[in-house]
Amino acid sequence: MLHVHGAAAIAYRLYDVGYAIDLTRALDLLAASGPERVRPVRGEAQALQISNPPITVVLGTEIVVLGETSHDAEVSARIFDFGVVSLRVRFAAASALSWEAFTAFGRRLEHHPGVLAVIEHHLRLLTERIAPAVDRPVVAGVHEDYTVFRGSHLTEGPDLPAGDGDGDSGGGTGTDDAVVLPRVLTESLAQLDMAPLLLNEVRPLSADARRELLPHRFSYYADDLAVLAWESALIVEPGAHDTDVQYILEFANAQLLELRYYDALLDQELPKLYDAIERARATRAVFPGRRFAALLAQLQQRVADSTELVERVENALKVTDDVYLARVYSAALELFRGRAWRAGIDRKLAILRDTYAMLNGEAQAARSETLEIAIVALIVVEVIMGLARG
Repeated sequence: MLHVHGAAAIAYRLYDVGYAIDLTRALDLLAASGPERVRPVRGEAQALQISNPPITVVLGTEIVVLGETSHDAEVSARIFDFGVVSLRVRFAAASALSWEAFTAFGRRLEHHPGVLAVIEHHLRLLTERIAPAVDRPVVAGVHEDYTVFRGSHLTEGPDLPAGDGDGDSGGGTGTDDAVVLPRVLTESLAQLDMAPLLLNEVRPLSADARRELLPHRFSYYADDLAVLAWESALIVEPGAHDTDVQYILEFANAQLLELRYYDALLDQELPKLYDAIERARATRAVFPGRRFAALLAQLQQRVADSTELVERVENALKVTDDVYLARVYSAALELFRGRAWRAGIDRKLAILRDTYAMLNGEAQAARSETLEIAIVALIVVEVIMGLARG
């Protein structure tokens, strides 16, 4: 029987709360809560360049009922300069759990209404506190959910007594100090069915399906492991304070959220744009070339804002070397289909730019036509006046 020590689960929900956040100003506004500007701490993290490190702040502790058991939940947040706020609710088991109990513990947490209520409550409080630091503040309807399941180490042994890990949560990792062996990670985990935990699947999957749906597995030392899925990840890490992989996954989710948000925003803008063009064309104006002036200004602003924000999001974290954390980050972007989202945004921005060029060309043609008519009219007037004088 495989046991998970230091078992914990962290539920993330990320929101777009504005166009940008002044992190220096936000630090001042959150000073009473001891905010920090943290980076990954591993030596290899030097290969990750973070231009403007996000703010991490602890928001307090809440009691959440999972099943029939009350758990203490630590609530915290991470604030990104490109307008994203990530709320995190962390649950820690009081003792070691069997793999089956750990899976049940994680499944109770995901999408739990009590967790969502805690997150929404703290989101409202946090956005009120940092409102002066947010440019164009508004909480978008698009959000991103992610769950990280974590353990400090794994051991094999007799089954644990029923009920272990179901009491009030705490920071303990149990009394078993057995040293995990590399074979526990490589052999026992290879045989485990992680689909119920990471994919929320009840029915057993085939071996081929498990390989295809959970291909992203990473290990740096003999006693650590990271397994990534679309909505969740399993991290085995002996150091309780080593959260670098979680940091990277949270960063990737924040970038994904912004790409999804601007993709949805452009989807909404295009039909409105076509309607606005038809209305502008139907408008009678003394100077036809000015019919599209307001629309052209709006288009130019939308393209500029979208391009600037997307570039800022993608440049927020740069990878300069192929190290462990960089591979985890690249795999997360691939898993989240970051390139596909970016390609969709680029395609829609290209439509906006082409529309701008078309309208601008049409406006220029209207101006040229108006100018030609004015010149002809002046010539006719001049001729008439000449004949009148003669």
